[in-house]
Amino acid sequence: MLASPRPAIKRLIFAAAFLLVLGGVGWLLVNGGRFLQREDALERGDAIFVLAGTRLERALEAVDLYKQGYAPLIVLSPGYPEPAELLVRARGVDFPPESSIAHRALVQLGVPANAILEVPQSVDNTAAEANLLRALAISRGWTRVIIVTSKYHLRRAGFAFRRGLRGTPARPIMRATRYDPSDPANWWRRRADLRFAGSEWVKLLLYWCGLSA
Repeated sequence: MLASPRPAIKRLIFAAAFLLVLGGVGWLLVNGGRFLQREDALERGDAIFVLAGTRLERALEAVDLYKQGYAPLIVLSPGYPEPAELLVRARGVDFPPESSIAHRALVQLGVPANAILEVPQSVDNTAAEANLLRALAISRGWTRVIIVTSKYHLRRAGFAFRRGLRGTPARPIMRATRYDPSDPANWWRRRADLRFAGSEWVKLLLYWCGLSA
């Protein structure tokens, strides 16, 4: 009596699934960080939009781009204040937001004050920053905007800004700050890289599912 082929088929399916998972893990280790770093070719634009999320890493890149003549205006994303910031301000403490601190630093680094735009509102995620830029681009007639962010944030931010600017003449040019110490080629070796890259993968999956983060 012939043996049932089912155990052999199950073993083949298990082996194929194992090899598929192994290949996926291998690809992720080799290319996972660099996949997130999707940067566009640099072009001149109407403005440089600095995303919130770092104190000076992204703003310093904007200074360099401005001085190299890539755009005549730097726009500082306002970010979102911590509840404690609002609390101390309500108690009369002069506690400036991060964008104001960056504004002062940029002026001291040689950027004219009239070449810096600090938006007087708050945004709490990348999608909201894209909507903010959409309004600015429409009102000011911009067609190209350089978006400065961190290396691992590039692909998701590019997704958000292309979606946010859809239907307008404006086009985002994604740029990573050179002052970001992350190493996308070896993203699994440092705890900070592992945490940042892992978070970006999760958020990118949410974006692909039509959600925002």
